[in-house]
Amino acid sequence: MIANAKKKSKPFDVILVHKFDRFARSREDSVVYKSILKREAGVKVVSISEKLEDDKFSVILEAMLEAMAEYYSLNLSDEVKKGMTEKAHRGGYQTAAPFGYALENKKLVVVPEEAKLVRLIYEKFSAREMGARAIAIYLNDLGIKSKRGNSFEVATVDYILNNPVYIGKVRWTPTEPMRRNYNHPDTIIADSDHEPIITQELWDKAQAVSKENKELFPYRTQKTSTKQTWLHGLVHCSSCDKKLVRTSGAYMQCNGYSKGQCTKSNFVKSSLLEQLVIEALQRDFTTPLEISVAPKPSDNINSSEFDIINTQLEAFESKLDRIAVAYRDGIDTLEEYKNNKAFLNAERERLHIRLNELKETLLSADDEQTIEKRLKDVHELLNDDTIDFDIKSQAAHFLISKITYEKEAKTLKLTYKL
Repeated sequence: MIANAKKKSKPFDVILVHKFDRFARSREDSVVYKSILKREAGVKVVSISEKLEDDKFSVILEAMLEAMAEYYSLNLSDEVKKGMTEKAHRGGYQTAAPFGYALENKKLVVVPEEAKLVRLIYEKFSAREMGARAIAIYLNDLGIKSKRGNSFEVATVDYILNNPVYIGKVRWTPTEPMRRNYNHPDTIIADSDHEPIITQELWDKAQAVSKENKELFPYRTQKTSTKQTWLHGLVHCSSCDKKLVRTSGAYMQCNGYSKGQCTKSNFVKSSLLEQLVIEALQRDFTTPLEISVAPKPSDNINSSEFDIINTQLEAFESKLDRIAVAYRDGIDTLEEYKNNKAFLNAERERLHIRLNELKETLLSADDEQTIEKRLKDVHELLNDDTIDFDIKSQAAHFLISKITYEKEAKTLKLTYKL
């Protein structure tokens, strides 16, 4: 909103809010951002229900209203935290139902199909048949989804293996309720009245194996390698399309594999990938141009429309997945599923047509020569050892939108930005 307000052709002159605390709960944020809007964009923030005159006294009154709102927010937070802590001591459950359970009338009730999988996870882990990553891959291969409809990750399995809810208890950490620190000193663990899914004996075995694994393979904070790579954020796995991230030293690996969502490691040295990219750039500017490239934006076309349309197109796959899950879970009927799918496909086709129209509008006769020159300039820059890392990174991200790497063939595909 503030970025739009600072544009030369800003789309609004006033920001309307019901009350000033809807703009910002923090007085510091309110002062800073209102000042930026007024000084740099000439935009005012106006409250509908707290009308103020445009005079000096209004400055004091507005500050008092914001201070009262911030106090109310802080006090409410303390009162809510006290109530939740007391509820935890009494064994009450107060977050979303974990995998294996559903919430009915604010009470945990066992979901039989999910409970079988929870027991399976504990049994395989306790018997040392599978570790957390192997279990995640196993469940994903079976098509099992988490409570939120996502694929299983190592962290998902680890959370299940460390959650005492499955032995009839509740756990609550009032100081860090959203973090998974299982050994936090403030954590409250209390007996509850819901039905356990596993026995105390199976829980103890799993905890013993987990403790042994931590002793054998202690977590060590990785030292940041002095060998950085300008490929960061660009390289994707050819199998699952997740990004390759830096691991120990100067190596990169599929992030999906490390989380148990991909079966291919694609573990590779950064320097090898850099060399492959440089060679690919060399081929592209020395051979006839047959790549998909971005047109140069003209003055009368909003170039950001390309980014907007591409972002929308990328979101369609997840939308299709969601309506399929809704149908599979019985939320939508078959007819609703068909109608939703038809609507999404029609919308996607419409966006593709608009994208092609924009390309035709913006393409110029000199584009091929311009792109070839860009390829050559970036190739020379990346191949120069005297160039600073940050400049190389900016150049690579300026030209390339995506790199897909295939480890077995040691090949990659470059997708250039529109």
